[in-house]
Amino acid sequence: MPAPSPALHTVQPHGAAAEEVAVERPAALTINGISQAVMLATPLDLEDFGLGLALAEGWLQHPAELLDVEVQTAPQGLVVQMQVTAQAEQRVRQRRRTLAGRTGCGLCGVESLDALATLDVPTVAALDLDPALLTRGMQALQQAQVLNARCGGLHGAACLDAQGHLLLAREDVGRHNALDKVIGALARQGRSGAGLAFVISSRASVELVQKVARAGGGLLACVSAPSSLAIETARRAGLPLWAFVREGRATRYA
Repeated sequence: MPAPSPALHTVQPHGAAAEEVAVERPAALTINGISQAVMLATPLDLEDFGLGLALAEGWLQHPAELLDVEVQTAPQGLVVQMQVTAQAEQRVRQRRRTLAGRTGCGLCGVESLDALATLDVPTVAALDLDPALLTRGMQALQQAQVLNARCGGLHGAACLDAQGHLLLAREDVGRHNALDKVIGALARQGRSGAGLAFVISSRASVELVQKVARAGGGLLACVSAPSSLAIETARRAGLPLWAFVREGRATRYA
């Protein structure tokens, strides 16, 4: 029997054998004690998740602004407590004052449709990889998803080097969370996404394009379909976007 995992829970379906399902728990993220967000996540690699999300959301501008991170258990879920520099805390407080009382449109932290014009991503240094290497990288990601192989309910994200070799991978119930974990893990190693390709076991959404571009990644490849906004955003950023990377197929959209 595989070893128990905090990311999996054994259940007994009606009239069937016991099986493992993915654990999904609320995870509150705080900056110097200030609550920022509550996410639903898999309770693994939450230190990576906290830093990756903080960078993606602009709470932190550089990994060095994170002084410490600790995950604590609370009655309702988990708390990812991040201690940051005074400068970063001041930025977070100013951001909260700016957002106070405003109505969100639900897109990547944008508070109004008028603000969409200012929502953009940096231009990246594009990485060209042969489709065969992307296919191999996607297969390596699948093999790295050891928990998903047991429950079938977890997304995976990974980064590849310029030769298509898998460097690290993370799993989570949410595709965005899995990517945040990869970006956070790189940042904790003192690395950005520069010169790396990111592969994800999901569709290609605009949020994933934004996260990869902001991390400085050079390419994004997804197992399923892209959205129109993902393609448009990737083209503006100069980010190669591949989708349907599966079963011997790979289609480049940007």
